[in-house]
Amino acid sequence: MSDSRSHTFEDAERWARLTDKQRACLDLLIERQTSKQIARQLGIAKPTVDLRLTKARDILGTANRDETAIVYARLKQTYDRITCDPIDLPPPPALVPSHFPDGGPADAMALNDSVLAADGPMEASPPFRDFWRHDHARTRRALIMAAMLVALVLLILSGLAIAQALTTLISG
Repeated sequence: MSDSRSHTFEDAERWARLTDKQRACLDLLIERQTSKQIARQLGIAKPTVDLRLTKARDILGTANRDETAIVYARLKQTYDRITCDPIDLPPPPALVPSHFPDGGPADAMALNDSVLAADGPMEASPPFRDFWRHDHARTRRALIMAAMLVALVLLILSGLAIAQALTTLISG
């Protein structure tokens, strides 16, 4: 029993002795990267990577790169955990005072209509609010389509008249 505790204590001591720079190299080593690839990713020289890995190998008490990667991965899984992740909670929303005796209106639609009547038309609504509704009667839809057709014909005729006037100006 005491042997496993001393082994755990030794592991914790080894983990604490590793520097952040050595851990950065070891993190890439456990991804099976070469010293040259590690040097490129960290922006340091290859001999620097080899030196850091050698020092880490001495601290971990391993014989080669593979064993170092295995021991480091085991230690990382044990000692590199986030123990607490603080969460910033927004403040609870403030309650808005109500002018109704029971806290809510008796008829929500009546309230909505009274607000529109008191304040006038809403500024964000389109100018032809009733024109774009989808529940028009058939006769009203036919009148709207006829008006749009007449507007389109007038637009085309005015374009043709302008084209004819420009043609006569240019030719003569």
